[in-house]
Amino acid sequence: MIDQDIPHLSEVTPSVLRALGVPGSTGSLDLPGARSACVLLVDGLGWELLAEYAADAPALAALRSSRLRVGYPATTAAGLAAIGTGVASGEHGLAGYTFEVPGVGVVNALSWRDHDTGADLRGPLPPEEAQPLPTTFARARAAGLDSRVVSAARFADTALTRAVLRDGDYRGVHALGDLAAAVLDALDTERCFCWGYHGDLDLLGHVYGPGSRPWRMQLRQVDRLVESLVAGLPPGALLAVVADHGMITLDDTAVDLEEEPGLLAGVRAFGGEVRARHVYTEPGAVDDVLAAWRAILGDRAWVAGREQAIEEGWFGPRVADHVRPRIGDVVAAARGRSGMLRGLAEPVESSLIGQHGSFTPAEQLVPLAVAYG
Repeated sequence: MIDQDIPHLSEVTPSVLRALGVPGSTGSLDLPGARSACVLLVDGLGWELLAEYAADAPALAALRSSRLRVGYPATTAAGLAAIGTGVASGEHGLAGYTFEVPGVGVVNALSWRDHDTGADLRGPLPPEEAQPLPTTFARARAAGLDSRVVSAARFADTALTRAVLRDGDYRGVHALGDLAAAVLDALDTERCFCWGYHGDLDLLGHVYGPGSRPWRMQLRQVDRLVESLVAGLPPGALLAVVADHGMITLDDTAVDLEEEPGLLAGVRAFGGEVRARHVYTEPGAVDDVLAAWRAILGDRAWVAGREQAIEEGWFGPRVADHVRPRIGDVVAAARGRSGMLRGLAEPVESSLIGQHGSFTPAEQLVPLAVAYG
């Protein structure tokens, strides 16, 4: 498990708002005052990966940087929600890549569809109700700041955007060039708070593996992006580069849940992902399921009941009442480079080389790299 004294990703945006002079902002990170600021999130940029491949990212490596922990689960939906709300998963409620909402089903947080049937869930589960907390962007706007979201044009009206990035003026972009231009335009604006997003490093890490040649070539492009932004920073502007999680390459200790009858007995639904599973049990079966998962997985995973996981702070210091049932009756976080596949039910996810979600330093630790104009 990761040292809890390392600052959490959710502290980044409150700290940036404090640097911008927003009253009541409580972030604890040491950032000097600024007139405009952008938080650029590079999906999948782990601290350990950046250290190992620093030669491919000299501009990033040259910035003043420190470590953050992303919390559990170490996955994009939870990370984006931590940035968008300033709290951990137990409060914002996006408790996994997939999670069960009572009366609705198992929700895929990225597509906002039923994970089993593919049905659109925006009607039965409006994003603003699934994540009702005010966003960072709303707080910035209420304080008189120009509040912007710079991300791929195709994400502009998605349910996830509505859940965790609402109240930001969305600037849809198509490639690295207009991403850089839109971020610099925001930083040129007096009293502007901006969040930018780049997702291709994570994509190539999943497909080819973190540290592979395609991944390293993409890291070099990310570094050119950061280099361009740093070179263009106007006076009084702050750029903070962060990530939502790191990544590991699975090894042959991964288990396919569908091929282990003992891991299916008493289970009515699965959530989470390969490295971080929610297990929803049949009535009265939780103790048997918990015992079976611990016995069968052994040292391949940390396995806990819902209440134990909450008490141990897996989902942050507080868990809201409406979030509790989204957490599995049993939760399992993969150790080492193992995983919990579902080859038939999740063929795409189970085929990916690179994975994330659990508690290892490779997944949990990300950089906070800072530059000032």
